[in-house]
Amino acid sequence: MKLYFFLLNITLINFSLMSYAVAETNPKDVEGDRKLLIQKLKSATSQQQKAVELRKVTFPSTKAELLVQQPDSIGEELETEETEDDNEILVEVEGQQDTFTPTSAPVYQITEEELIRQNPNSLSEALRGLPGFAINDFGFGADIHTGTYFRGNSINQTVYLLNGRPINTNINTYHGATDLNSIPVGAIERVELSSGTSSTLYGSEAFGGVINIITKLGQQTPTFKASAEFGEFEQSQYRASYGGSVGTVRFNVGYEEYSAENRYRVPEGSVNRDAEGFLFNGDTATSNYFGSLGIDVNSRNTLSLDAYKISSRRGLLYFGFPLQRDRLDHDVFNVGLSWKTLLGNSDDSVLNTTLSYNQDYFNTYGPTQNIYYRTGTLNSQAVSARVDHDWQLTANNTLRWGIDLQSRDLNGDVLSNAPNRTTLNESETRDRFHTALFALNTWQISNTFQTDLGLRQNFSSEFGSYLNPSIGLRWAASRNIALRSSWVGVQRNPGLDQLYVFDTVHNWLPNRDLDPETGSSWTGGVDVQLSPSLTGQFTYFGSSLSDRLGIQNGQWANIGLVKTNGLEAALKWQISPRWSTFVNYTYTNAKIKSGAEEGLQLGLVPYSVAQLGVGYGSGDWQVNLYASYFGGARRAFFNNPGESSTDFSPSFLNLDLAARVPVYKNIGLSLYLENLADVQYEKSNRIYHPGLTFRVGLSANF
Repeated sequence: MKLYFFLLNITLINFSLMSYAVAETNPKDVEGDRKLLIQKLKSATSQQQKAVELRKVTFPSTKAELLVQQPDSIGEELETEETEDDNEILVEVEGQQDTFTPTSAPVYQITEEELIRQNPNSLSEALRGLPGFAINDFGFGADIHTGTYFRGNSINQTVYLLNGRPINTNINTYHGATDLNSIPVGAIERVELSSGTSSTLYGSEAFGGVINIITKLGQQTPTFKASAEFGEFEQSQYRASYGGSVGTVRFNVGYEEYSAENRYRVPEGSVNRDAEGFLFNGDTATSNYFGSLGIDVNSRNTLSLDAYKISSRRGLLYFGFPLQRDRLDHDVFNVGLSWKTLLGNSDDSVLNTTLSYNQDYFNTYGPTQNIYYRTGTLNSQAVSARVDHDWQLTANNTLRWGIDLQSRDLNGDVLSNAPNRTTLNESETRDRFHTALFALNTWQISNTFQTDLGLRQNFSSEFGSYLNPSIGLRWAASRNIALRSSWVGVQRNPGLDQLYVFDTVHNWLPNRDLDPETGSSWTGGVDVQLSPSLTGQFTYFGSSLSDRLGIQNGQWANIGLVKTNGLEAALKWQISPRWSTFVNYTYTNAKIKSGAEEGLQLGLVPYSVAQLGVGYGSGDWQVNLYASYFGGARRAFFNNPGESSTDFSPSFLNLDLAARVPVYKNIGLSLYLENLADVQYEKSNRIYHPGLTFRVGLSANF
């Protein structure tokens, strides 16, 4: 819209100058035309200022950004200035966006363009390229048990949002937790990762950080997108979406389907290796439906609705000694309604109200040694409401405050016909109500110094009330260097399944006496503009977590203290308009400080991970090379005879190549080559990659 009025103003200037050049009237008429031009410019600028649509009002994430669906904004403002004698008109373009988000902890993004270049099969595969992440459960042999870790914290110790609302189930990791492999990639516009004082806004359990998945709204011109891919080991993927706008209504709907047999040769010692030497029970199939709708009620009110439905069917691998035959059915339904409004007569007070519903159905079933049968079902439902007020009190002070409400219930059913387990068969129905009041004040003390002060007061029906404070500081030492730091108090309450439901698949007992995991996390670092095309973000992170939850003697228990320290480095370089590259490195030292495993690194958390990407793009031509380094992780569980729980899996370096070649008009050919070195490495805990594989497909936009 701003660009539109800028072009309109330029057109008026050109038109008026042409009229002046050919005028045959007297000087008084010329003077009248000149004054008319000034009047038109003022009128156009006034209209542009009044036409600030609600959906374009955005703020930095930890200051005031609502983290809901947002179309791209144009970081330009048009200003006109008339001199006293009306002899000069100045037109200036200002407002260039900052290279870094001015926050007290690093903010990382995955844009839609990056998703297109990378062409990931799942959100897990996309997230592995962000600093801080160590992801073991994507791609070939992916299994829910091997985990997603951010700065050494499990998936339940990081808050996951969809358009600003929580989608975490708080079901424990070994029951599946939040399945990032099933979230439809085609629905995603961008992914934002924040930490530090973000926990004040979105949840005291954000030991690692906050991941916000922002879905697409329709474009101005209705567009249909479709793709089909096929690969080795019976991989197939289909995607289709249609989005556009009609008047003030924007919409996007889509469907995704993915399946793979994943039957490939694995070495001796691999999990679920059958008598013929192939991976057994590693097949997977998911289908996703998604849609969103946005309505600009007027210039100050917007309604948005989005929903997705996931259906996942797969085999389980991790506890494969002997062959594990258990199956997993995982179904998710999530829907959210959001109303965003500008209060008063300006754009410095934004109110966002959200209602959402989430159902997560998790069922494992299968035979025990081909003799007995067992099944476990966890059906959780959550209704959430959130009121979030973003208020710019003064030019240098912003207050963001509100309330979170969530009602959650869990139905758990376990059944086994094994004689020694029948006494544990049960049906459990449990519920939990949680309320939180939050406030985060961002004060721009000077042009170079900013502070964030936050409080989150929680009220739990099971664990009472508790307060989580946070503080963040940022100092722009120069135009190209900014120093930042943050500290936050955190608490994660045990899942309802850990408290009340017997795990018939793993034979783990619940424990009603579990205490919450409590502690604090902190960051310190620097953002550097090394050159106009080269940026760097360097961060030290740490956390101290008491009463960590784990398994002791076949039962859930608080196993002790874990302290984590680490380093992140993220470099981006736009070498030329067609060439770009990035490098990320993360070191994580997550040490167990008490209990039977004192002094050991947390299981499945590697010390080092790194990613390198080099990309070339010209028009519709795209070629991208990715290198991933994984430093190896402690196997920790279910070792073979003669092996120790202190053993680490070997490190590996993986190379992938993704390319897109235009075929005809809006049709392109995609090619993905994974593991170019053709090395069958151990991904995690004796789950192996098959070696060099390929995917090929066609994509089209109409």
